Amino acid sequence: MLLKVLKWLGIGLIGLLLAGFIALKIMSKPLPTGEKGAAADALAQKMLGAVNYAAWDTTNIVQWTFFRGENHYVWDKQRHLVQLEWGTNKVLLNPNEISGKAWQDGVELEGDAADKLVKKAWAHFCNDSFWLNAPSKVFDPGVERSALKTEAGDDALLVQYASGGVTPGDAYLWILDENGLPKAWRMWVGIIPLKGIENTWTNWETLAGGAKIAKSHDLKGIKMELKNIKAAQTFEELGLEKDPFEAILP
Repeated sequence: MLLKVLKWLGIGLIGLLLAGFIALKIMSKPLPTGEKGAAADALAQKMLGAVNYAAWDTTNIVQWTFFRGENHYVWDKQRHLVQLEWGTNKVLLNPNEISGKAWQDGVELEGDAADKLVKKAWAHFCNDSFWLNAPSKVFDPGVERSALKTEAGDDALLVQYASGGVTPGDAYLWILDENGLPKAWRMWVGIIPLKGIENTWTNWETLAGGAKIAKSHDLKGIKMELKNIKAAQTFEELGLEKDPFEAILP
């Protein structure tokens, strides 16, 4: 009797998995194609203008909180150094070298424990800084851009990342308003099995200096918020008494 029950449970589980796989295939959207070259680059430049990339590029320091209010950042953009605090963890990170120092419960870690936490901080930063200002990455090395129109007639910019970050190969379709400001994007990313799913970019805030950041994202009812966003030229403007990266500087 038990064997029969297990058999039917196994058949039922396989059926559910198959149904889920079919549903994903039906709901997923194919990666679109568009016009590469001058048209795509012009649309990308329009988007950069709408978010005031020039102001972002000259901003020295950014502070923000992301991922359910758990990840707290201070990012020295000019030196590309990051302080990340989450839970009882603190990491001072050099993202270019994936190196730095790590603390847990106020105690500095060493060896493999430190390396593990530094690499985890790097993965967090790659993801969370992308959500902070992904439009600024459209002309990064290895990026392909294509211009097209959505079903509703909106301008759209397809951006494909051949390298970089934690998941190279991901693609995003930016849906833009008439001024070039992103309203949403559709994602073809490795960590999400549903391809072409749409996520909003709303609640835009103009930071000190003029750069624009979207603070709210809605993924089919799953809401993500960026909070405590501040831009500054010096640590003093953020209320920090000293350079937080002294411990990892040469």
